[in-house]
Amino acid sequence: MPQRDIVVIGTSAGGVEALREIVGGLPADLPATLLVVIHVPPESPGLMPQILNRAGRLPAAHGADGEPLQRGRIYVAPPGAHMMVDGGRVRLARGPRENLHRPAVDPLFRSAAAAFGPRVIGVVLTGALDDGTAGLAAVKRCGGVAVVQDPHDATFPSMPESALRNVSVDHCVALAEMPALLTRLVGEPVPGKGEEPPREVRMEIGMAAMDSSQDKLDQIGTRSTFTCPECNGTLWQINETDVLRFRCHVGHAYAAETLLSQQGTRLEDALWAALRSFEENAALATKMAQRSREQGQDTVEARFLRRAETAHARANEIRGLLERIDALTKPA
Repeated sequence: MPQRDIVVIGTSAGGVEALREIVGGLPADLPATLLVVIHVPPESPGLMPQILNRAGRLPAAHGADGEPLQRGRIYVAPPGAHMMVDGGRVRLARGPRENLHRPAVDPLFRSAAAAFGPRVIGVVLTGALDDGTAGLAAVKRCGGVAVVQDPHDATFPSMPESALRNVSVDHCVALAEMPALLTRLVGEPVPGKGEEPPREVRMEIGMAAMDSSQDKLDQIGTRSTFTCPECNGTLWQINETDVLRFRCHVGHAYAAETLLSQQGTRLEDALWAALRSFEENAALATKMAQRSREQGQDTVEARFLRRAETAHARANEIRGLLERIDALTKPA
């Protein structure tokens, strides 16, 4: 009978210490494969495997494309690439960013769910926003177990909170309890191979590797009125009930909270650009008024002074908005 032997872990801010604590509490003979995504910038030196090797007894290394999965090992997503699994092997892809990250948590979780079904244990740890929620939902849809760090125990609770709001989570525990829980879950028998993964899950695995098109998105989503913050293309709302999500036709993907946060950033940028434009307009109008006065053109001077006053007033209105920008742009 198949057993639970694939553990996928996703984390972001605060994740280094969280991963160290979990790995440090796992036995050396754990009969499972661990795959880890932590958000890192592409220029990161990629020290996470060394950190985990010092923290615990399971060997850790960056996943290499085509490498076969082995029990008793930890595979860490390297900087600048999505790490997925395919046919019992690691697959790396420099596809479009998901939730503003590459590597992202969702592609790993989604691919593991499709490949191993009920054998998968998905774990979402500390982190900002909502990467990992859609992937954890895919794990559940394919028969796997969903585990989430208690948000009250997380350095950054947003990722765990999002998972708890949107996914039927099986276990929510503090970090100190996580090693014992995973050790218990690993090796549990699962009934059969589970059902075939949903078509949309398989399609989105391909999209993480740049196999995306408008026709494919029409099959799994509905065109929305929103635009992609990264490429300005149309966003499709994905047709699923678990998580409110969006994708553009080149493959950028966003859960709703990440999209809202990115829109807030763009809104702030637009306000700063507008403030600069009004201040420049006021400065130019003032200079033209001065020139008109020197030329004895009183009527023209008055007109330019009125324009300068209007521009200053608009700039002050925008400055007031910027002072309250946190309330306008931060997700609830």
